[in-house]
Amino acid sequence: MKFVAFERSKQGTGASRRLRNAGKAPGIVYGGEGQPQLIELDHNALWQALKKEAFHSSVLTMELAGKESPVLLRDVQVHPYRQQVLHVDFQRVSAKQKIHMKVPLHYQGEEESPAVKTDKCLVNHIQTDLEISCLPADLPEAITVDLSKLEKGATLTLKDVTLPKGVEAVLRGHTAEGMVLVAVVNPVVEEAEPAADAAAPAAAAAPAAPAGDKK
Repeated sequence: MKFVAFERSKQGTGASRRLRNAGKAPGIVYGGEGQPQLIELDHNALWQALKKEAFHSSVLTMELAGKESPVLLRDVQVHPYRQQVLHVDFQRVSAKQKIHMKVPLHYQGEEESPAVKTDKCLVNHIQTDLEISCLPADLPEAITVDLSKLEKGATLTLKDVTLPKGVEAVLRGHTAEGMVLVAVVNPVVEEAEPAADAAAPAAAAAPAAPAGDKK
């Protein structure tokens, strides 16, 4: 994906507020061989781009001052209740240097699995993304995980998943066998309430009307 950024000379709370009032979003690009550079972007274009999953998990092409460079989206600060980006961070990447990135996990095929189709189990997606390490050229937008063979009571770990070529999982002290991605949960069977006794006890019967007074 490609986007256009513009050089920004002023910084500070007041300058950033004026930018946002003018329909711009302040940001910064850092890393690589260059110095950190203040930038600004068209807010509406950025807001629409942020709705796309690929903008968060792929190498982007940034055009700045007539030059293009590969970057990663690293951080976005959003207003707590307005549809407004307060600040955005990008990192330059080198084609020869590995990067760390979280990419989404796309699960498919669970509706056709024996666990769901036959046993009516529930499939719990425990992990929705995965931190990986790879060269920029090998970075996938997402990792697809096939669940079509899941069975009742099964769990799917990272060891069961084949990662794309050139991609390694960042485990941070965990093991591939110990990182559970998906767990199959047996359906909850509600016990039927006992039927009410057809013959209600006499004590529960409606009281008879009181007899009239004798004269």
